[in-house]
Amino acid sequence: MTREIDARGLACPEPVMLAKKAIEEADDCVIIVDNEAARDNVCRIAKSQGCTATVEEGAGTFSIRITADGGPGKTEAGIPSTGPTVVVFPSDKMGQGDDELGTVLIKGFFHALGEVSPKPDTLIFFNAGVKLTVQGSDVLEDLHSLEEKGLTILVCGTCLDFYGLKEEIRAGTVSNMYDIAETMLSAGKVIRI
Repeated sequence: MTREIDARGLACPEPVMLAKKAIEEADDCVIIVDNEAARDNVCRIAKSQGCTATVEEGAGTFSIRITADGGPGKTEAGIPSTGPTVVVFPSDKMGQGDDELGTVLIKGFFHALGEVSPKPDTLIFFNAGVKLTVQGSDVLEDLHSLEEKGLTILVCGTCLDFYGLKEEIRAGTVSNMYDIAETMLSAGKVIRI
């Protein structure tokens, strides 16, 4: 039986995450989206999972039938490295430019991070990035979920002090620059957001 998922009106990366989950659970599914960006993103995730995507365009919608090819997809993708993967967050926004857009992007990134594979081993927050780990942050739920999945979260104590936020921390472990430097230098890969 074909599984059908209506992803119309959902913001990025929700359609992709729903498609990935459907691919993992069924050999045949249909994802319905309402914009070209979502259509293209869902087709890319299907291909990356070893599946075929066929698109039918309707009245303002795209129905994407995803079928398993029996190829190399549906397995945990591994990225070879000689050590753990560390992602660093020096800001509470993603990218440079418009702050409002940067806030939207960082929320989407953390939401997607809980669903992608492989996951990083450690997240490090410093400078304004520490604001993502404190009370009132829009990404706390995602950070807690990542901690439950075994990710280590290190938060710069000096930075928390600088912003007067040490008492507000709600995710991760207060750390120091020695631990942060050692973690980054022993990593197989360091990704800066």
